[in-house]
Amino acid sequence: MGIKVAKFGGSSLASGEQIAKAVAIITADPDRRYVVASAPGKRSADDIKVTDLLYQLWENRNGSYQPILAAIKQRFADIEAELGVEIGLDAHLAHIEDHLTSGVGPEYYASRGEYLNSMLLAAHLGWKFVDSANVVRFTAAGPLDADQTEARLVEALAKYDRAVIPGFYGATEDGVVKTFSRGGSDVTGALVARAARAEVYENWTDVSGILVADPRIVKSPPSIERVTYVALRELTYLGATVLHEDAITPVRERGIPINIRNTNEPTHSGTWIEATPPVEKDGPAILGVAGKPGYTAVTIHKAQWAGTFGIATVLLRLFADARVAVDLALTGVDTWTIVVPSATLAPALDSILASIRELFAPDTLDVRADLTLMGIVESGSAPRGWVTARLADALVTADIPTHAIAFTGDLHVLAIDTSQYQKAVRAIYSALAETRVVVMKGKPPTPSATLPFGATKRRAESTASRRSQRGQAPLSHP
Repeated sequence: MGIKVAKFGGSSLASGEQIAKAVAIITADPDRRYVVASAPGKRSADDIKVTDLLYQLWENRNGSYQPILAAIKQRFADIEAELGVEIGLDAHLAHIEDHLTSGVGPEYYASRGEYLNSMLLAAHLGWKFVDSANVVRFTAAGPLDADQTEARLVEALAKYDRAVIPGFYGATEDGVVKTFSRGGSDVTGALVARAARAEVYENWTDVSGILVADPRIVKSPPSIERVTYVALRELTYLGATVLHEDAITPVRERGIPINIRNTNEPTHSGTWIEATPPVEKDGPAILGVAGKPGYTAVTIHKAQWAGTFGIATVLLRLFADARVAVDLALTGVDTWTIVVPSATLAPALDSILASIRELFAPDTLDVRADLTLMGIVESGSAPRGWVTARLADALVTADIPTHAIAFTGDLHVLAIDTSQYQKAVRAIYSALAETRVVVMKGKPPTPSATLPFGATKRRAESTASRRSQRGQAPLSHP
């Protein structure tokens, strides 16, 4: 096989014991030639991540920071002793302490966890250490300079057959350290994989792939075996947390598959992320369900609005001018619903509402906050429209109101009350994730070839009964 780039997350490198597991994985396959390392994560549920300690160090730079610095030193000293290496830890920590009064920003301190952990791993492997500050380039304004980064990485990797590169950070042309957002080591790994023209980008973490649903909500959900770049991007944007959402683009552009693996269960194949994985002939109805809270829906209704030119342009421009990203926009006959992040909407809400009233004179203008945006990705196994019907049935059966719903490609997007989120996940998982769609040989898939159908029918009958008791008209079901 070709080159493999392996990124190890904080839980995989939290201690000398965990690093030993990572080293065993790395050395088991000679194709794993470049490793991207995170800072030490939590060793237990009540532990503190080294990155969080480093942020605390910077925040207390003008006060009593010595206990925090001592805790950081102890974490790395323990790892150094367990691995039996020597990297001059005292000198590195003294350098970090010297910068506390030099005006260096928090991103420099946050990056030191990856920096030191990568040096320890490289020393243990006997590989070259390549400082990300020299190869991952940010512009002075902040964003990643992708072209400069690739050029520098290609040049650096050409010099070394094997190397360890710290994740999460880089630097501007004048040497100011910049970091990605949380989980940014995933992005570094993708950039290295792209520059190395890797055959595969392995992302090693503490779960065996991307789970179909949040295990804190659904008990023991299975991992997704295969998923497209597009579907994964949708799931990560809407709340799935195994992989940083910006880690997909660099490898997707080169057609490099991503393999999410478990450091503690290395024989598990995990999740494969590819351009076009095959549709299973006997597979789950959906690949995954995820959700992200913190949304607000603005709904505008005006009689006889349908057919009026330019409404979308003017309405969406109001949000764009206020620097509020629109994550979901739906239109009915005479109604528009715009779903946006509450945090960015809040400072601009009054002015946007005033502009809507002035420009459109709506009959009603409704604002509904505290919503969660959910994403449900179809597997492609079910006949077109089948998942949509069962999804609606599951939500009605569970008495979960939906304030907005959209369907595009294989993605369903729902806006629901945040208080209903966990209930919705369980209902959708029960109705769809545990259902396998069977394609009969020589015949197109039909609902009658989908198991289990009886359970869905019983839920529908139960819903009809409850609606009758409330004096509501019964819903029709297939």
